Amino acid sequence: MTPDPAEQPASLVSVVVVRGGGDLGSGVVVALRRAGWPVVVQDLPRPTALRLTVAFASAALSGRVQVGEFTGVHAPTLDAVHQSLQCGDVPVWTGDLTELLAQLSPHALVDARLRGLSDADLTPVVAPVVVALGPGWRAGEHCTYVIETQRGPDLGRVLDHGTAQLHTGIPGDVQGLTNERLLRSPTAGVLRRRKEIGDLVEAGDVVATVDGQPVVAAISGMIRGLRLDGLWIEQGRKVGDVDPRRDRTLLDVPSDKAERVGAGVVEALRRGPVDPSDRHTAKP
Repeated sequence: MTPDPAEQPASLVSVVVVRGGGDLGSGVVVALRRAGWPVVVQDLPRPTALRLTVAFASAALSGRVQVGEFTGVHAPTLDAVHQSLQCGDVPVWTGDLTELLAQLSPHALVDARLRGLSDADLTPVVAPVVVALGPGWRAGEHCTYVIETQRGPDLGRVLDHGTAQLHTGIPGDVQGLTNERLLRSPTAGVLRRRKEIGDLVEAGDVVATVDGQPVVAAISGMIRGLRLDGLWIEQGRKVGDVDPRRDRTLLDVPSDKAERVGAGVVEALRRGPVDPSDRHTAKP
């Protein structure tokens, strides 16, 4: 079993690379940092995350971001990555992942992009432990462990064989509202914001446009997530969400779902590598 990093000096603990610094990825980062692991986030120069106020990925835009008690810092060079780690911060790297892995030789890679169904490009040999979030990934084929991301009793469960459940597409219930909270693109095209994250809206308000067509809030509340202005969006894709609670403190903390998924990743890292001969052969 991998030693608990919380019991070791930080200088002796191998780094964890988290691929994707959106809401779930940021929840993973917070959980890992609280458990004592140094973490580097890899994301895009213009991230596609929805909840940018609580996403380490947003450091790529602003240079610096606070998520919980941890600071994310854009690190455009490998020297900057090392300097940020030495300061106890979370460096956000927007360069090539292969270069980052080659330079850091991390103990673990966590893929938090939720792209297992469309871009299952992982192999379990890129790091001693490879963890992937959500459906599409198969433990033993793509990674060491898969973390369940579907809401329910298994949320955050560590799978050492098989795959996670397919997502229903239905968000968590907030004050009796589920699908009504989502903002989806009416067509394919470029997103243009009319509102910003944290703005209060009423049902019927235009939050954004895509190729000139309006994205309309179905309920009243606070915009909790919204994709960046200028991003290309496919028809039907989620572009944001409205929270009926209008509670601005929610903008500063990862979701409860992200916390449970993060706890699952910490458990997976504490289990450590898996001998292929010991892996279960049961089908999902």
